[in-house]
Amino acid sequence: MLHELDETDRELLRILQKDATLTNKELAYMLGKSVATIHERVKKLKERGYIKRIVAILDRKKIEKKLIAISHVLLKEHTKTALGLFEQQVARFDQVMECYQMTGSFDFILRIACNDMDDYHLFLRNKLATLPNIVTVQSFFILSETKSDTAYPI
Repeated sequence: MLHELDETDRELLRILQKDATLTNKELAYMLGKSVATIHERVKKLKERGYIKRIVAILDRKKIEKKLIAISHVLLKEHTKTALGLFEQQVARFDQVMECYQMTGSFDFILRIACNDMDDYHLFLRNKLATLPNIVTVQSFFILSETKSDTAYPI
């Protein structure tokens, strides 16, 4: 689908991934286009689903989410119903930032944000471990963050 976009659309996406707070006027100046042209292009990129949403990315440490766990989850059953139920249930947990169904030894990988180890322990015991169909949860804790980017190369 990227081939449907011209270079102006691609450049708009590159810029907006880095700073979505830029006004249409600022974008127009940067790209040498009119404000109306930029407004229409951004609107179309949203309508066509290239831009899913615009968010603020917070500093997790300032909001006391100092512990990040990467948890590998293995399920007992692998039916369509069992997999779907797990996805629905885990998506409701505020601590779960990302959930991916995987190939390999584990069925899912979760990125979990907690205040500290006590908070993670409560999450594991009172939420994740209460879900049916879980065989194993193996968690790894982030010691340092070298790179964390939200922008895709285009």
